[in-house]
Amino acid sequence: MIAKIHLAKKQLALAEESYRAILERITGLDSAGKMRVDQLDAVLREFARLGWRPKPAAKRSAQPQIRMIHAVWADICRLQGRGDEAALRAFVRRQTKTEEHPDGVDSAEFLNAAMANRVLEGLKAWRARLQRDAAA
Repeated sequence: MIAKIHLAKKQLALAEESYRAILERITGLDSAGKMRVDQLDAVLREFARLGWRPKPAAKRSAQPQIRMIHAVWADICRLQGRGDEAALRAFVRRQTKTEEHPDGVDSAEFLNAAMANRVLEGLKAWRARLQRDAAA
């Protein structure tokens, strides 16, 4: 939510003083980092009232294997308590290094079926290890 607030500040082109004034007017606090969830939500509603509209989420892939890669990755992130898209891209690059692609493929969305299968199986093995560790 804090990231959304900072994006809204940027998209509304708010000066630092105006931004802090809005935060203080809505919540009594001058920093989003000090706010509770309900206060962050109130600030986002105020920014929406001022004209900010969040950008729509990225579209889902039409390829089932790519959707599965993202689903297994979400499980891994949940089990580890961390992870992001940059880490997934790094994993995909490592798993797809070949003579044809010496640096690997940059994103799961660009994988062919064979490469997607290799990445998916690697992610499934990683998830299984994390699940075993969590159970122990």
